[in-house]
Amino acid sequence: MTSLLVLDVVGLTPRLLAHMPRLRAVAADGFQAELGTVLPAVTCSVQSTFLTGAPPADHGIVGNGWYFRDLGEVLLWRQHNALVGGEKVWQAARRDRPGFTVANVCWWYAMGADVDWTITPRPIYYADGRKEADCYTHPPELHDELTAALGTFPLFTYWGPGAGIASSTWICRAAEHVMTTHNPDLTLAYIPHLDYDLQRFGPSDPRAAAAAAELDTVLTPLLDAAAAQGRTVVCVSEYGITDVSRPVDVNRLLRAEGLLRVHTQDGMEYLDPWTSRAFAVADHQVAHVYVSDPADVPTVAALCASLPGVAEVLDESGKKAHGLDHPRAGELVLLADRDAWFTYYYWLDDARAPDFARLVEIHRKPGYDPAELFFDPVNPGAAKRRAGVALLRKKLGMRYLMNVVGLDEGARAVRGSHGLLPADPADAPVLLCSDSSAARGRFEATDVKDLLLRLALG
Repeated sequence: MTSLLVLDVVGLTPRLLAHMPRLRAVAADGFQAELGTVLPAVTCSVQSTFLTGAPPADHGIVGNGWYFRDLGEVLLWRQHNALVGGEKVWQAARRDRPGFTVANVCWWYAMGADVDWTITPRPIYYADGRKEADCYTHPPELHDELTAALGTFPLFTYWGPGAGIASSTWICRAAEHVMTTHNPDLTLAYIPHLDYDLQRFGPSDPRAAAAAAELDTVLTPLLDAAAAQGRTVVCVSEYGITDVSRPVDVNRLLRAEGLLRVHTQDGMEYLDPWTSRAFAVADHQVAHVYVSDPADVPTVAALCASLPGVAEVLDESGKKAHGLDHPRAGELVLLADRDAWFTYYYWLDDARAPDFARLVEIHRKPGYDPAELFFDPVNPGAAKRRAGVALLRKKLGMRYLMNVVGLDEGARAVRGSHGLLPADPADAPVLLCSDSSAARGRFEATDVKDLLLRLALG
C-alpha cells in the first residue's frame, strides 16, 4: 500500500504550470494529463466529484450553494459532509484495507466526515457579533498542536480584500505537519492561492504568472517532504479561470419583470424567496433559477435567454445532459457567455442594498460575490481607512462593520471567473502524478476516485 498526498491546486492550468518548475517536477518520473471537469466547474461540485467518482446529479452538490427548499433559504459554503451523497474514496479504500487513514486539510465539506484528521477554516463567532480568525480540527487537540507550531490560521488572507499567499502557506505547512507527525495513508490538501489574483485581474494579466511562481515556492517544502517520506503525489485542479469583463444582473431582470420579490427592514431590501415566483442563485458563470410555479418555467426561460450575457438556458433535458438533474438544482440553469459572469444583486437602488452587501459576508449573501476580493474601487483609500477603524474597534472589543466592498463598481472590477466547461486545453484543469504506472493522456473528474484507489491500494 502506498501513502498519497493529493493536492487540489485551485485554478491550475497548463498555461500557469509553465511558471511552476517545482510542481512540474512531480511529473518528471510520473506523468501529466488533461483533466476533465464537471458543470458547474466550481469548487464544491468538482471536489465532491473527485472524491465520489459521481457527477453532481448523483452526489447532489450542484454548486457552491443552492436554495434549500425545505428551509426556504439560500445557503452557500455549508460544511457538513453529510450533504455529499455517494461513497467517498476513503470509504471505498477501507473496504479493501480496514484501518486506512485519512487527513483532510481544507478540502470542502470536511466537517463530520469519517476521516482521522480534519482541518478546515472556521472563525470564532462571538456572542457580541465579533468574528476572529481560527480553524476547526478533529481531533480537538490537533487545534492547539497546529496553533503552537504554525500560529493561528490566517483566515483574513483566505478570502476577502486581504486574500493572499499567507493562507496557502499555512495550509501547506499544516499538511506537512500532519504527514510528519501522524503519517496518514491519504492526505488531502486544498491550496487556494491561484483563485485570488486570477479573479481580481484575469489570467492574462502578468500578476497571474507571478501568483503561480509565488505558489510554487510555497509548495516546495511540502513536495520535498512528501518525496522524502516516499509518498506518491497527485495534483489536480478543479477548473481554469478565464478572462471576463461583464457582470450580468439576472436577479434585477427578474425583479423588474415582477417575478422576484423583496421585503424591507430599516430601509434595506432583502430577497424574499418565499413569495418570489423566480429568483437566481448566482455562482460565478452559472446561475440556478428557482421557479415556484412550473407553469412559469417557459416564460422565465425565454426571459433569461433574452438577457445579454446569457449564452444558454438549461431546462430539464439540458440539465440531464450535463449531469445536473438533481432536486437541489434550479428549474433552469443559466450559463454565461465566456466573457461574462452572474452577480447575485437584486436591488435596483444601491441606497436600498442590505448592509451585508458591502461586507465580506459569504454566508448571508444569496449568491457568490467576487467583489469581496477588492477594497471598494470607487475610493479604495477610504475603504482601507474604514477597515483600519474597524480593526481598532475590534481590538478594543467593540462591535464593528468591515464595510469595504464595492457594489456595481466592485462587480465591474472583476476580471476573472469560471464555472463553464473549458474551451481551450491550455486553460483547462490539469492532473500531475509522480507515479507513471497509471499514466494516460486524459482523465475525467469522475475518474479521479478510481485513480487514487489504484495508486493507494495497488
